[in-house]
Amino acid sequence: MEPTASGAVLSAESTAPTGPDAAAPVGAPARALVTPAAAELLRRMRDEHGPLMLHQSGGCCDGSSPMLYPAGEFIVGDRDVLLGVLLASEDGDGAGVPLWISGSQFATWRHTQLVLDVVRGRGGGFSLEAPEGVRLLTRGRVFTAEELAVLGDATVTGADVEAAGGLPHQPGPTVVDPAHDPRAAAVCPLPATS
Repeated sequence: MEPTASGAVLSAESTAPTGPDAAAPVGAPARALVTPAAAELLRRMRDEHGPLMLHQSGGCCDGSSPMLYPAGEFIVGDRDVLLGVLLASEDGDGAGVPLWISGSQFATWRHTQLVLDVVRGRGGGFSLEAPEGVRLLTRGRVFTAEELAVLGDATVTGADVEAAGGLPHQPGPTVVDPAHDPRAAAVCPLPATS
């Protein structure tokens, strides 16, 4: 199972092309993946609330939590960066859950593959999963130099998606199982609890 890209490096000085076609270099790793447990939660939330979207929070009252909203309830900015459309390959393009991050935060995290997971506990007050007794959690894995070279400088921004009239196709699988995939096993583990 080899993932492909749906996002790329953001740089204020970049002259690389942008837009949906620029964000999928052949053989590039996905910028965002989802564990089976988080995929199950997203599907359950989608069944209950309809189409969804995620935004990786940059701080403030909910810390750096991924926030889950009904699609369109959070306004995506022109410079927000689309990291990927989770579950689109598995469930169909129309059922995918886009994961966004602010452009300035992406500039800091561009070297990191994000893996969306779910753990017990109270989530962010504005995130749809908060009443479920679980919270979404972003784990990270630093891309290798080779992966970063393949990703290049392309991005898909909120402005690109608006101009294109919709989200780009997610060309590869996004569900990754930490028990069987070294990419997911390499992400930041949770501390052991006693």
